[in-house]
Amino acid sequence: MAALREVLIFNSKCFRGVRSYFCSSPAFQYSSLSPNNASSNVQKLDFEESDTKRISKAMKSYMERAKIHDNFIKEQLHQYNIGKRHLANMMGKDPEFFTQHDVNEAIRYLFPSGLYDPRARPMMKHPDEIYPKRKAAEFDMNGRPFHSLFYTSKPNYYNLLHDLAVKFKQLDNHEDKMIYRGIQDQQASELFLFGTDWVSKESVESVLLESLTDSQYSNLIKTMERFAQHRYAVREKNFIMQFRHQLAAQTEIQKIPELMRDESNRPFTTFSARRKRSNATVKVIGEGTGLISINGEDILYFKRKQDKEQIIFPLEFCNMLGKVDVVATCEGVGMSGRVGSIRLAIAMCLRCFVDAETIERMRLAGLLSYDPRERERKKPGQPGAREKFTWKKR
Repeated sequence: MAALREVLIFNSKCFRGVRSYFCSSPAFQYSSLSPNNASSNVQKLDFEESDTKRISKAMKSYMERAKIHDNFIKEQLHQYNIGKRHLANMMGKDPEFFTQHDVNEAIRYLFPSGLYDPRARPMMKHPDEIYPKRKAAEFDMNGRPFHSLFYTSKPNYYNLLHDLAVKFKQLDNHEDKMIYRGIQDQQASELFLFGTDWVSKESVESVLLESLTDSQYSNLIKTMERFAQHRYAVREKNFIMQFRHQLAAQTEIQKIPELMRDESNRPFTTFSARRKRSNATVKVIGEGTGLISINGEDILYFKRKQDKEQIIFPLEFCNMLGKVDVVATCEGVGMSGRVGSIRLAIAMCLRCFVDAETIERMRLAGLLSYDPRERERKKPGQPGAREKFTWKKR
């Protein structure tokens, strides 16, 4: 009997141990063996409380703020969808296919405003475009940061500076290889930055999701400028252009006519221009030998050296001298007016033979701009437009 009692006590202890092990395991607590049993729900709550106790206070506060932000964005998105449906109904369109462009047009039609500043006009945009993005969690449940530069308080900013230093070193290594191969005298392709400017501090902050001081922003721009001046910076053009934006004049894209073909299947284009009281029609033919014909004569049609240089300047600027043929006819009073009209017409024709960067260089050089200056008329009571008669007292 004593031996049987010891066996029973041992078995009961083993059963309690096994029961406590299975009850403490998450698989047992979340199983659906007894859905109507209240004890399973109590065990589930106990497990959740024990799990949240392992989360650090920093992670708890972040989760609370993230939850509040997500609820706010969800509410704003709901209001945006309701407003978009109302606008679609007022405009008589299908709300399911009502895009953001349709929203802007509807607001411009229903709420006309004469305010000059676009920011002061009524608008309705998606909440993701209005409200700034939030950073993701930078630390784990134990409160340890993921980023090695977390304690600098601006990890993304200093990580960008570190990437710049690494890319700078890579360009230096590439330059050393070129020098070692003996081709250091070869001119590297220039990085084209005309017509663009560095982005503002607010734009950088929206990308990095960090607030920067004026000195930090200035330091970043100076570093980027030094990086862009490297001999082989064109290899990192995509990286640099992420921090530059096009100027207002650059956004106006001109419509360039397509090239036509003549009987010999050579590409050509024509353009008519005027300057002062002179008109010129120019035909630029590709795959040429550099022939220049002006009213049936060569470039010696103009006697002055300055006039000849004005005719050749657009071709030399675009590196098309000797590659195309130019046939021009001009009429009007004055040689300077004829030269100006032919030069403008040649420059406008050359747009069809060059790339977009060269077109922007031509625009900045003034080759694509019409010169509105004309001779000022004579004024009555004086010998010329500005000249005065000599005044004599006696």
